Amino acid sequence: MVMLLAELVLVALFVSLVVVLVWAARAALQAAPGPARLPSRRRAQLAAAVSQARWAAAHDEVDGATRILLRRGYTGLDGMPVVLEQRVFDTVRADETAWESRFTEAMSAARFRCAYLNAEESLG
Repeated sequence: MVMLLAELVLVALFVSLVVVLVWAARAALQAAPGPARLPSRRRAQLAAAVSQARWAAAHDEVDGATRILLRRGYTGLDGMPVVLEQRVFDTVRADETAWESRFTEAMSAARFRCAYLNAEESLG
């Protein structure tokens, strides 16, 4: 009888230890730093801003070449632009003799493509 009681006490201690460890691990995971969750009003404002995202033509300089870009973005809650997606539309080498005409044509075509993409998204 004493052995049975001792075994029951050991099993109870083991189960208690497992429960305490699981509880501590769960508490530690919940307290771990993660992405801050926005209040519901700010989430709604952000969703409305993202739904207004538009395509726009842009350009930058990388490794001696001008890249003509298609960017889909919106104005963030802080008033700064936020880029959701960026695609390289065309590239013009900086040392190209007809750089200005190629750049102008590529930017014009990129603006046309952005207008098409914006119109397509407004239908859907």
